[in-house]
Amino acid sequence: MKKRTISTDRKQTPDKSNFFEDVFDVVRQIPKGRVTNYGSIAKYLGSGLSSRMVGWAMNASHMMKPKVPAHRVVNRNGMLTGKHHFPTPTTMETLLEKEGVKVISDKVVEFKERYWDPAVGLL
Repeated sequence: MKKRTISTDRKQTPDKSNFFEDVFDVVRQIPKGRVTNYGSIAKYLGSGLSSRMVGWAMNASHMMKPKVPAHRVVNRNGMLTGKHHFPTPTTMETLLEKEGVKVISDKVVEFKERYWDPAVGLL
């Protein structure tokens, strides 16, 4: 997939529809076997205080085409806080484990090693 340049000049609360599309574009570029967090995506998009809005985008992403690998987005501590927005409470963990990401007690093991920073990965 070709990387899309994403505008980072937002200073105010972003337009929801455009912000969601930008979030989806970032999440689609998270490599398999890696994870990032809501705040890192928000910060990358120039709206560091919009972590919660990134979460709303993830909740809205399940029917998007092309698919959005929302299972790769966790909280700042590596916890699977979005797991209840998948078809079953274990779907998020199952998808991560299929990609080689170990999860114990709803937390990514070796989170720091698995963490992918969009500010570095999308230069």
